[in-house]
Amino acid sequence: MAKTQLQIGLILPDVLGTYGDDGNALVLRQRARMRGLSAEIVPIKLGEAVPDSLDVYTLGGGEDTAQILAAEHLIKDGGLTRAAEAGRPILSICAGLQVLGESFRASGQIIDGVGLIDATTASMAERAIGEVSSEPTGAGITAELTETLTGFENHMGATILGPAAQPLGKLIRGQGNADTAATADLSDAAEQRIAEGAVQGSVIATYMHGPALARNPQLADLLLAKAMGVALTDLEPLDIPAVDKLRTERLNASKPPRSQL
Repeated sequence: MAKTQLQIGLILPDVLGTYGDDGNALVLRQRARMRGLSAEIVPIKLGEAVPDSLDVYTLGGGEDTAQILAAEHLIKDGGLTRAAEAGRPILSICAGLQVLGESFRASGQIIDGVGLIDATTASMAERAIGEVSSEPTGAGITAELTETLTGFENHMGATILGPAAQPLGKLIRGQGNADTAATADLSDAAEQRIAEGAVQGSVIATYMHGPALARNPQLADLLLAKAMGVALTDLEPLDIPAVDKLRTERLNASKPPRSQL
C-alpha cells in the first residue's frame, strides 16, 4: 500500500543552505500536499542526529568550511548512511554531492566524504557559473526519467565518477561535473566530460541549483514516488502552468549562444 504520510528530511540547512536548495524540500512537500497527502519537513541541524526512518532526504550547497563540518557530522552520526542502505531516496545538491562522495577538496585539504557515491572531487581551473542542462541517463533509481534536466551551476568542484556511480544526465549545455583539465588523463575522459551529477543506489546527486526540483517537476515526482513506494506513472499528474512556463524559459536559456552554433 502506498504511503499517504511523508516525512521529508532537510539535512543540515544551517550549513548546507547557502544557495536556496532548501527549496527542494518545499517543492516535495507542496507537490505531495497537492495530491492530498500529508507531508512535513523535518530539519536536522548540525549536531543533531539524522533519523534513518524518514521517507526522503535533501541536502544543499555550501562553502568549504560548511562542507567539512557537514562531512564530519554525517560520518560520525551514520544516520544518513543507514537511510541509504535501507533504500530511502536522497537528493544531494552541489556541495552535498561532494560531501556524499569518497573525498573532496576544501580549504586546501583532501577531506573524507561520507562514501555514499563512488566519486572524488578536486578543483577545476575556473569556476563553472551558468545554465546547465542534460538528458537523463536513466541510470539506476532514475530509470523512469524522460524529461530534460535544467538548472544553474555555480561550483569549482571537478568531480570524477568511479565505476559504482553513473551520471544523472548527459550534458547538453554547461560545464557539468568536471572540466577538460580534470578529465584529460582519464581513460574514460570523453564520458566523464559530458557527465552531470551522479546516481548510486538510492542517491541522486547533481550540481543543479534552481532549486533543482522547482525546475524539474518530473524529478521531484520521481523522488515522491520512490518515497511512497509506487511507480512514477502512478502519481496523479499536476497541471501547474507557472512551472511549465519556468521550464520553457530556462530550457530556452540553456540553448547554446549563436556564436557556438
